Amino acid sequence: MKILIDADGCPVVDITVRMAKERHTNCLILCDTSHIFERDGAVTLTFSKGADSVDFALVNRVSPGDLVITQDYGLAAMCLSRNAVVLNQDGMEYTPDNIEGLLLARYTAQKIRSSGGRLKGPSKRTPAQNHAFRAALTRWLDSEERSN
Repeated sequence: MKILIDADGCPVVDITVRMAKERHTNCLILCDTSHIFERDGAVTLTFSKGADSVDFALVNRVSPGDLVITQDYGLAAMCLSRNAVVLNQDGMEYTPDNIEGLLLARYTAQKIRSSGGRLKGPSKRTPAQNHAFRAALTRWLDSEERSN
């Protein structure tokens, strides 16, 4: 099993790579040419800037049981259909039970923005969010160790 990180705009790349390296777990960082991520303990794959180029490259590399780190609901849905485990940067696991509601919320927000409405952006990242992410990643890594 491996970890694939949708690294464009991802605040937990360093945490993920460090923990994967400690557990001897393969880790791939996928990004476009506007973001360069070279980290010891991970393989970086860089793709041309373009609509969803990184997303499609990631989906083409994911296997059942792999872990994907992303904050993109559309990418999460595609990875779930490939039987991957998917976490966001706050440690929330995307599941078949919650992805439809998240996609609907994204669609609704896009409609509001396209009609001239404004939505509040994300809050500043907190240490509690990093802690929650570490805990979720630890659970996945522990489950992988038990299954091997």
